[in-house]
Amino acid sequence: MDYHLLGLILSFLFHGTKVLAGYPIWWSLALGQQYSSLGSQPILCGSIPGLVPKQLRFCRNYIEIMPSVAEGVKLGIQECQHQFRGRRWNCTTIDDSLAIFGPVLDKATRESAFVHAIASAGVAFAVTRSCAEGTSTICGCDSHHKGPPGDGWKWGGCSEDADFGVLVSREFADARENRPDARSAMNRHNNEAGRTTILDHMHLKCKCHGLSGSCEVKTCWWAQPDFRAIGDFLKDKYDSASEMVVEKHRESRGWVETLRAKYALFKPPTERDLVYYENSPNFCEPNPETGSFGTRDRTCNVTSHGIDGCDLLCCGRGHNTRTEKRKEKCHCIFHWCCYVSCQECTRVYDVHTCK
Repeated sequence: MDYHLLGLILSFLFHGTKVLAGYPIWWSLALGQQYSSLGSQPILCGSIPGLVPKQLRFCRNYIEIMPSVAEGVKLGIQECQHQFRGRRWNCTTIDDSLAIFGPVLDKATRESAFVHAIASAGVAFAVTRSCAEGTSTICGCDSHHKGPPGDGWKWGGCSEDADFGVLVSREFADARENRPDARSAMNRHNNEAGRTTILDHMHLKCKCHGLSGSCEVKTCWWAQPDFRAIGDFLKDKYDSASEMVVEKHRESRGWVETLRAKYALFKPPTERDLVYYENSPNFCEPNPETGSFGTRDRTCNVTSHGIDGCDLLCCGRGHNTRTEKRKEKCHCIFHWCCYVSCQECTRVYDVHTCK
């Protein structure tokens, strides 16, 4: 598996923004610096290194939505960093590195499972949103919801076509996961779990119409949730991920590896659950081989008994405390009409960091 090419797409496609850390590039979309802005310059799919033939054909057929694919990967990494901001592994990214997550995702751990799921969901989400906004001529609103809806409301607006977004994510992301080994099986499963989460969280949004703010008629459409809801759901799936074991089978095409739940007494994982088959490092100490940066100098919560608390996050090493002065707006007053005036206050905070 090639884990290096995503660093190029993020560093060059989003030139000028801080590269978000370490993502395993199963997307295999690498762009040279001449492609720093996909929206303003032509994309030459044949010059993008690392694409397998199926991805190359996809790029040429759906070239308009390739910027949305990249935006979705970026969205997934941002959400990963939010969800793990208080964990020993906090989805750290590495500046000026093609392997933007480092080697942490070389292993088939639950961290790898989450990143694949959230990035797959991110691509489906970004492509769906882009289509609904009318930025592409090859996709648009979902026209499947027709017929009599319900009393007091009618179909209207632009229903988001999540099925198309999921199709894009599946066709492009899974193109490299066609090997008969356990890691490909794991990646395909977790990719699909992320995409299924988008479909499961689609909901009806409505707008009222009528005199004086009444709601005589409601216009409704299908919409995606806020992506934070997707991140929250997949984070729960990370915490309850199913550990698997690898089994080998002899088939006509040769040896094939499949995954089986390790513990028969537990409920087997569904298509919505995350799966993994290798244990994670503890991420307490720096380890270049595993990609662990350790937790020294990480800010911890001295009042928390959870994983973000100083006891657990600092792995029992203790913590340091320093005071920090911050300038903030204070004593704000609203003036009629219509502005707010504030004073500037200096406040002192205690900051706790791991030893």
